[in-house]
Amino acid sequence: MKMPINKIKSLLNRKYALYFLTVLLFWIKTYIVYRAEFNLGLQNGMQHFLLVINPISSALFFFALALFFKGRARLIAITAIDLLLSILLYANVCYYRFFNDFITLPVLFQTKNFGDIGGSAVALMRPYDIFYFFDTIMIAALIISKVVKIDREKINRRSIAGLLIAAVAFFVFNLGLAEADRPQLLTRTFDRNYIVKYLGMYNYTIYDAIQTTKSSAQRAMADSSDVSDVENYVKANYTEPNSKYFGAAKGMNVIYISLESFQNFLINYKLDGKEVTPFLNSLTKDKNTIYFDNFFHQTGQGKTSDAEFMMENSLFPLPTGSVFTTKAQNTYQAAPAILGERGYTTAVFHGNYKTFWNRDEMYKSFGYDRFFDAKYYDMSDENTINYGMKDKPWFKESMPYLTSLPKPFYAKFITLSNHFPFILDDKDIDFPKGNFGDKTVDNYFQTAHYLDEALRQFFTYLKQSGLYDHTVIIMYGDHYGISENHNAAMAKVLGVPEITPYINAQLQRVPLFIHIPGVKGGVNHTYGGEIDVMPTVMHLLGVDTKDYIQFGSDLLSNNHRQVVAFRNGDFVTNKYTQVSGTLYNTATGEKVNAKLGKKDEQIVKEELNLSDKVVYDDLLRFYKPKGFTAVNRNDFDYTKDQKDMSGLPRTKADATKKSNSK
Repeated sequence: MKMPINKIKSLLNRKYALYFLTVLLFWIKTYIVYRAEFNLGLQNGMQHFLLVINPISSALFFFALALFFKGRARLIAITAIDLLLSILLYANVCYYRFFNDFITLPVLFQTKNFGDIGGSAVALMRPYDIFYFFDTIMIAALIISKVVKIDREKINRRSIAGLLIAAVAFFVFNLGLAEADRPQLLTRTFDRNYIVKYLGMYNYTIYDAIQTTKSSAQRAMADSSDVSDVENYVKANYTEPNSKYFGAAKGMNVIYISLESFQNFLINYKLDGKEVTPFLNSLTKDKNTIYFDNFFHQTGQGKTSDAEFMMENSLFPLPTGSVFTTKAQNTYQAAPAILGERGYTTAVFHGNYKTFWNRDEMYKSFGYDRFFDAKYYDMSDENTINYGMKDKPWFKESMPYLTSLPKPFYAKFITLSNHFPFILDDKDIDFPKGNFGDKTVDNYFQTAHYLDEALRQFFTYLKQSGLYDHTVIIMYGDHYGISENHNAAMAKVLGVPEITPYINAQLQRVPLFIHIPGVKGGVNHTYGGEIDVMPTVMHLLGVDTKDYIQFGSDLLSNNHRQVVAFRNGDFVTNKYTQVSGTLYNTATGEKVNAKLGKKDEQIVKEELNLSDKVVYDDLLRFYKPKGFTAVNRNDFDYTKDQKDMSGLPRTKADATKKSNSK
């Protein structure tokens, strides 16, 4: 028998009826989103149960706040809170679809980037996403249609307090069960997936806000004594350079090329019998190029900017947010500053605008003389797509700027075309799509091939200009291109039954090529990561890194430490791979006794913690390496014509003189 309309209206207009209906709808919706959109790695019945109940405490608490109002204001407050929480949930859905991660407070403040990612944001949306606002629409409809009437009676504050206490009690119950399944959940270093899985999206957001506030307070309380532990650890773990390579590239130019979203499985991969990256494949056999095939990205939420940070500083990125946007005012002892004091001209080339990822601020702290951004390129529709300028015209237009740099120079090129959602104009496509049932994965091969062709052309330009034989060229994949959300298609790509956690860890390999004129090349099987590149290149240039705070280890050193730390605390070594507390044999993928990885786990934990301390507390402001003068950010101005070097400090003496004159 159908319930009469009047009976329904009567029920909905009871004192707490709308509150509990909103809580119920929001709870159900959130759980459905968890299961449909997020890969949280549920492993047992307790974790399934916690995922079901963890939205309840947040819903009870936040909607109870609306009860402090009365009349129309109460109805508006309930609807507004529902809408705001739904927007937060949906923002995480879109963010997770690409980054396989959750938004943090620092990411929310990266508003400069929002205008640049419109195309990617649209590509991440789905027609059915309107469902994620169904509860808000339903509650609003009940109010607008006056099915739910305005109740002008004020609710007793003790009753509201009781609901708030019930919400907190439910959270404590939730946390207790979570701690039983995963001890020290909030005190040990776990990734964001753990927090959301055990405590929920909204409690995670609160936790993240607390952690972010805590990190800001840390800097204010730090002093010079805090750097001692870091200095002692770094110096105790310093790896001596290999005499065979130390200074082998002294005085040469340096070019870094960031290969956007480029994973190492592409090297020597054939699609329909055709090599995806024939040029890069040829470099694996080049007589003067060292190719590292066990090299891993170690980025966090900052992705490309995190990779840049590690390559320039040999410090780890932060566990939340991007260093570029949250710590750009810090003191750093970056490669451009170190080499700038040795007579190098330093420059960055990027086919996007200088404010993206806050680069125009961070590069000042790194000590870059010049920054050629979109302002210096033809950014017409013909030359741009997705995140900025296409790689082929961009490399071509960069050459006059590059050849005009006083030598020796240290230059960085940040490619863009091989970026999600991996799209090209029809006229730029000369390679087949994949046929793996996933649009993102299928398109990836086309944009990777385009990047490979652009690199081949750039190398031709370098040879024609006469720079090639006097330049060290470092090319590296900045981060993964295909996330875990595409595991089904990736299993087909790799020809395996499924992408296991072990295989996913191995897929974090990205290529590293170091071309050194006059030095014998070949394939190097050493395990390493982005944090290791700076000391490696510095030693090639004849600059010893023993007096600097760096957590990387020279890849060419006979004593190189083959422990690759991931930002969430997982790691890969030449012997073992650890993912979420499970240890695997790196060579075979078989599970092994977790005790075998305890030493490596401790190394990873200590280095991540010490590096975080350096960045959060801005400790390098207290540390002065021998012969190094700290960067004065006021010496750099990227609003001026970057083709004009006049007025810029060229050496340590010039920089000191300029700073003292202000």
